[in-house]
Amino acid sequence: MRLVASRTALLALPLLAACQRGAVPATVTIIPTATTVATPAASGFGPRVQQLLAHMTLEEKIGQMTQLNISVINTTGVQKDVVLDSAKATALVRNFHIGSFLNGEAVPAAQWVRYSAALQRIALRESRLRIPIIYGIDHMHGASYVAGTAIFPHNINLGASFNPELARQTARATVLESADLGHHWVFAPVLDLGVNAYWPRFYETYGEDPLVASRMGAAFVRELQNNKEIAPYKVAGSGKHFLGYSDPRNGWDRTNALIPDQRLQEFFRPSFQAAIDAGLKSIMINSGEINGEPVHASRAILTDLLRDQMGFKGVAVTDWEDIIRLVRIQKVAANEKEATWMAIDAGVDMAMTPYTTTFCQYVKELVQEGRLTQARIDLSAGRVLQMKDEIGLFENPMPRADRLSRIGDPALRAQATAAARESVVLLKNDKNTLPLAPARVKRLLVVGPSAESRANLSGGWTLAWQGRPEAAYPKDVPTLVEALRKEFPGAKVETLPYRDAKGKMQLASISAAARQADAVVLALGERPYTEGLGNSSDLTLPDDQQQLTRAAQASGKPTVLLMIGGRPGIIRSVADATTAIIWAGLPGYGGGTALAEIISGKTNPSGKLPFTYPQFAGHISNYHHDNNKNSLDLSDFGAGFEQRGAKYKSSMLTEFGEGLSYTTYAYSGLTLSDTVLTGTAARLRATVRVANTGARAGQEAVLWFLTDEVGRITRPVRLLKHFEKQAYTAGQSRELTFDINPLTDLSYPDGLGRPQLEAGWFTLRVGSQSARFRYVGGAVAPGAAAPTGATGNATPTNRTPRPGTTSAEASPPK
Repeated sequence: MRLVASRTALLALPLLAACQRGAVPATVTIIPTATTVATPAASGFGPRVQQLLAHMTLEEKIGQMTQLNISVINTTGVQKDVVLDSAKATALVRNFHIGSFLNGEAVPAAQWVRYSAALQRIALRESRLRIPIIYGIDHMHGASYVAGTAIFPHNINLGASFNPELARQTARATVLESADLGHHWVFAPVLDLGVNAYWPRFYETYGEDPLVASRMGAAFVRELQNNKEIAPYKVAGSGKHFLGYSDPRNGWDRTNALIPDQRLQEFFRPSFQAAIDAGLKSIMINSGEINGEPVHASRAILTDLLRDQMGFKGVAVTDWEDIIRLVRIQKVAANEKEATWMAIDAGVDMAMTPYTTTFCQYVKELVQEGRLTQARIDLSAGRVLQMKDEIGLFENPMPRADRLSRIGDPALRAQATAAARESVVLLKNDKNTLPLAPARVKRLLVVGPSAESRANLSGGWTLAWQGRPEAAYPKDVPTLVEALRKEFPGAKVETLPYRDAKGKMQLASISAAARQADAVVLALGERPYTEGLGNSSDLTLPDDQQQLTRAAQASGKPTVLLMIGGRPGIIRSVADATTAIIWAGLPGYGGGTALAEIISGKTNPSGKLPFTYPQFAGHISNYHHDNNKNSLDLSDFGAGFEQRGAKYKSSMLTEFGEGLSYTTYAYSGLTLSDTVLTGTAARLRATVRVANTGARAGQEAVLWFLTDEVGRITRPVRLLKHFEKQAYTAGQSRELTFDINPLTDLSYPDGLGRPQLEAGWFTLRVGSQSARFRYVGGAVAPGAAAPTGATGNATPTNRTPRPGTTSAEASPPK
């Protein structure tokens, strides 16, 4: 039984009458009264939210903090079925005031509209104050849970493009093809760093560099949340997964990461900070642990860091069942009630429960017992309501079906294909094997598990959580073989299964066919996966694919090895004998076309690795390692040790930021506006000339790296500080600049996020050019802006400068 104040009952009467007449008002107005008093916790919210909180019961507020899965309100209890069971939904909204639901799989847009409209009508009818639900969904690379949409490359590919415009286009396509369907809350972008290639969600990141992740993520967030084409709707984004989730010690999903506070601040914070600064409305929490503490129970991370240091004002939502996980898996709470208290006390606003309503019961009991205050509940419920208010959900709660022609727009698909073209990285091209001129190729053999697979090109989070069976993918999406047949119309492009019906390898047939071909394309890779189902203990290319590769290589014909998958497979054993190697990642629905055009030469590759490609399954090192991770110099131990510890150099490019083109670029004339930089207000302008010295047009991403030569905290051998991608016609040159700001480019944070700006020598590198300069310090101006990813003012400190000249003579780091 719900007891309401007389003024609230009077307020509800006209709304109830409207429901009885079958009407669904577009707006709900709370009329303020003289007795409406906002709690102190609610004082930072807008008028509508303050008024709602003043009228809501405790149970209604807790309902706003609860998110349930689609399977508890559909007709079958299976996630893929987007068919509402009205009785189930009615009971949950009426009895528990649930404020949010999530999930589904790819179904036609019209079906989503029917489902969303029916669910929202129930929410507005059963909610005493007619508070709409907010629906969350994992549109990870386009509107991936809607049938017939444009599926863009995954984030790891967008990182390889070094073009934030492509992240913006991905966000735009996402909202254009989903916002009208009642998809108000998009659980993207992933802002984790791809520093551990074993982690099964590696491909969801923009790569291992914090600057790339920051710029890509911020571009995505701004477009997703500010797009005007979807008016009157707006959409909320959710940055995932705060924070340090992507570097588990054993590489497996949702496990413990050991990350010092200083490293958290310098590497893992900036991408989230950039998204927050861009207006990010929600974050999803790291399911794992950092230094033994589950993040869902960490006040230090969810309140002290996220709220107090980083200034986040939005909604912090758990990941899947992660409050219960504190009991079942992480075992830091004796029972679910205790886990609930720990999570809310730490800073959680909404629980993705996602199957039960026990969260509602336990939160109520904790308030009644005095362990949680009413003000604390108002704070979280208010944040959820504020997010709903800011995206206009009270004014426009219902989906619409009059713009469904946007879904499947050929222009959006063309953008997805263009993004795929920029995201592919040519790693090796011995003897200019590529491109294969169509006029010269009469017979092309294409073999491997990805040759005819649309699923492998798309990866996880496509159509469904783990992808779908091959037959479920749209037939108008070209496979690699189909795309190659289009690119090589005068050639016989054939493919052979490398296993027979009983699973036996058909290597002899492959070798024979390879000898008859002009070239062989090896379409290697892995089936879609995500989260824990993608855990791996060995990144080495599977043995059957190694055998397949060797069988093709034995033919003596040029071999083009395509690595298609969500993480870098170790291919050192077959790389030397392969004439060309392409890292394709997960390029999406346009991936077949993009790869075929790069192989034929129609497209000039411009991607660069957004991560360091490992050579060994047991050793992973990111490009921004410190000098301790360099190869051990055994000569330091005296005579007799020099020959131990072999040093390997792969024949393929493995470094972050490297990738080949069918043209050549020359860097020259790096100059600095000065060799000494004094004070935080000063700026140093670096200028370099980049020329396309080849015979064809292309695009070049120019990457600027800085090395802090001496630091109180061991500094990375180099760190990306600026990047810019431009198109160049044959023979064209451009003068590019980088303005160095001491606060943002020369400082680094300590473990508390306080920027440290030290006097000393720095080396700047761009392309083949390098130059040194010295920062001599100076007072910090009052109120000076802190670097991205840090708070407060940088503190200049002095250190002994390294002797040397200011000429461009420093050797590049290893």
